[in-house]
Amino acid sequence: MELITLMLTTTLLAFIVMYFFTHANKRIQLVRTMNKLPGPKEYPLVGNSLELAVPRNQFFKIFDDRTRKWGPIFRTWEGPLAVLHITRPEHAEIILASSKHIDKSLVYTFLHPWLGTGLLTGTGAKWHSHRKMITPTFHFKILDIFQEVFVEKCQLLVEKLKSKANNEPFDIYPFITRCALDIICETAMGTEINAQEKTDSDYVRAIYDISELTLKRSFQPWFWPDLVFNMTDYGKRYSECLSVLHGFTTRVIRERKALRSSSNGKHIEQTVDEDAELLGKKKRLAFLDLLLEASENSNGSALTDIEIREEVDTFMFEGHDTTTAGICWTLFLLGSHPEYQDKVAEELNNIFQGDNRLATMKDLNDMKYLERCIKDSLRLFPSVPFIGRTLKEDTSFDNYQVPKGTLVNLQIYHIHRCKDQWPNPEKFDPDNFLPERISKRHPYAYVPFSAGPRNCIGQKFALLEEKTMLSAILRNYRVESHEKFEDLTLMNELILRPESGIILKLTPRS
Repeated sequence: MELITLMLTTTLLAFIVMYFFTHANKRIQLVRTMNKLPGPKEYPLVGNSLELAVPRNQFFKIFDDRTRKWGPIFRTWEGPLAVLHITRPEHAEIILASSKHIDKSLVYTFLHPWLGTGLLTGTGAKWHSHRKMITPTFHFKILDIFQEVFVEKCQLLVEKLKSKANNEPFDIYPFITRCALDIICETAMGTEINAQEKTDSDYVRAIYDISELTLKRSFQPWFWPDLVFNMTDYGKRYSECLSVLHGFTTRVIRERKALRSSSNGKHIEQTVDEDAELLGKKKRLAFLDLLLEASENSNGSALTDIEIREEVDTFMFEGHDTTTAGICWTLFLLGSHPEYQDKVAEELNNIFQGDNRLATMKDLNDMKYLERCIKDSLRLFPSVPFIGRTLKEDTSFDNYQVPKGTLVNLQIYHIHRCKDQWPNPEKFDPDNFLPERISKRHPYAYVPFSAGPRNCIGQKFALLEEKTMLSAILRNYRVESHEKFEDLTLMNELILRPESGIILKLTPRS
């Protein structure tokens, strides 16, 4: 018996030694391979994480300084995890154009409690199935209906800004945020939250708080374990926000299903044409209706209520914060460059001829110069400045072989500043988007909506919303920026925003 015990113990110890030797060897190989890339010195266990033990308003400067020192391609370590940083369009193409490297990186898992595994955070068969189901729903007739909502909410915004049109500086960011929330809530769920009227809404506050809490958690590894995070005040507030957001979406889904049941099974095509008759003026067709219709016609792969909630919540998250940032940065740049603002005003005068009528879809399509201004604003200040992916196989970048499993940080902010792609890359210049200039650039030199299989499904929606809101403001007010770019502190959050907001002066246009 003692011999058998000795043999079993020896065998177990041998397996343990082999296990640790194999994994230690793999770890050594990983470190050696990744450290062939340039990058800052790392420390045991924590890697380069200690560099981020600073106030939040210094994060962006650290990332920018790292890139200027070690770019265009370099590595860092987030604790024990290797991260590859990409700042060139040809390297971005390797990732974005691939149908293999579509898995998001670790940081996106912190969005799972809120957004689940919808189009933004999901992967694999579920992601492919949902993407295939949802993509056709964004056709032009749907965007026409959404544009009606854009115009209506922007008219209210113009009214709200009247009290600020006194040439005194103020922060326009909250005004744009609330308008964008009104738009996305009605277009996503077909219901109203009246964020522009009720600024103390529990839903609006929960949206703000959960975004900030997600960011705090992602940058502090000691909050990564659910057990630890859930015990903190941050975790408790996060749970409260989830209860508000999921409760609201779940209730709207239940009501929307009941409404569809009472419509005698009419299809989307009928609903589009009979929107006012079927749903009433305040019950327009919404993204949720498109999801329900697509799910019902999916030949056995219908979405569950939880999956529907995930996609609606994703649309809510991606559809208000990103457009808010894009609109605010464009206002800042036009307010800093009156010569370009005058050209936008001239274009709007040519389209509307002094008439106060509301903008139509044709009007929006005719706003070519405004569109170029928006695009160069998104180049300088992409709403999503960084995208995270995970390599699914060993991949070569120039002379570097990067192993499978490495986290990849595609730095859109820096890709948009490549000197060989953009003349004077730090300068705001709407002519960057003249056709002759576009044709000379690498196709992945401009990716504010990502690119490839995981590009943003709502980019046409976003551009139309931004045109509608900006044209409504600029038809009524002249904008002057109160701060210079060098005075701003950029916040490296889920969305790229200035710490102090966007401080403008408004004066009425005669």
